[in-house]
Amino acid sequence: MGFTGLAFWINAPPNAVELVSVGIQRNHAGTIRGQWLLQVRSYRSIVNQGSPHPPRSMWAVTMNDKAFVLLEDPAVVPFQQSSPEAQAPESTAASSPSRGKGKRKNEEGHPEPHRRNTFVTISPANSLEPLLNQLRARWMPVRQSAPGAGVAKNPGSGSSAPQLSIDGIIFNIGTDWIVRAGNVKLSGGGTRGMLLEAEYLPLPSLSSSAEGASELLSNLLASLFPHFPDSKTVAVTISDSQWEDVMFDGADAEETHEEEPVIDEVYVSGDSKWTPKKKTDWVGTARDKRSAFLIVGVLKSEGIL
Repeated sequence: MGFTGLAFWINAPPNAVELVSVGIQRNHAGTIRGQWLLQVRSYRSIVNQGSPHPPRSMWAVTMNDKAFVLLEDPAVVPFQQSSPEAQAPESTAASSPSRGKGKRKNEEGHPEPHRRNTFVTISPANSLEPLLNQLRARWMPVRQSAPGAGVAKNPGSGSSAPQLSIDGIIFNIGTDWIVRAGNVKLSGGGTRGMLLEAEYLPLPSLSSSAEGASELLSNLLASLFPHFPDSKTVAVTISDSQWEDVMFDGADAEETHEEEPVIDEVYVSGDSKWTPKKKTDWVGTARDKRSAFLIVGVLKSEGIL
């Protein structure tokens, strides 16, 4: 698994996946690997309905045998807006090593009890709702009944159907690329665009701009879209500082890293040059988790979730 980029075709026709499939196989010598199928469920908190802040929202993306669950508390100020680095020039904020760490304070000056976003992985994928029922958590499933309209179900009404699904095809392009193309299908019928994801296998991470974009991935994604004069496409990116905020772990911020003693042995050499594994690497479950976060982000920004 490797570094991944995502793009969204906003006004894609119903046969968008077929069009992309023809282009990949004809122009890039790609081969079909299998089906790409994701399910997305939305939930809304029914606690403190009299609060002036919007209710907490939760989204669960089912991918293979895992569910990636993102919880957002709108009452908490995003770290990018509340940190001192956010007031500094962009170049300074981007290069700050302490970004995403430490305690934050709310408008009253008290430390925030938690971050705005909480992102967890649940396995098996279908264990989220039994867990919510067992904990008697007051979350209301939301289903999509029509384009742009979310309808909430009664709490305690049992398992909820997916609000939407992403159904498409996975391709191989040579040995370096995996491409996924899928239509966004609403549970009430119809489609709302197409997602296109490209994964570069040789590298677990890739140098990118401050906005998180990569020229290599952007160029490939652009070449995969069919050329229509009225096409509307957007690239979906996240910078390392934003991802650090989402994946913040208080224990990590309080850790003190002691330097390891230097072992002067004749028969031990070369291991100091090995690159340690980083949390920002796009490997294993971390790659799927980042992919799920990007998918939820673009669906939210386009008003689909």
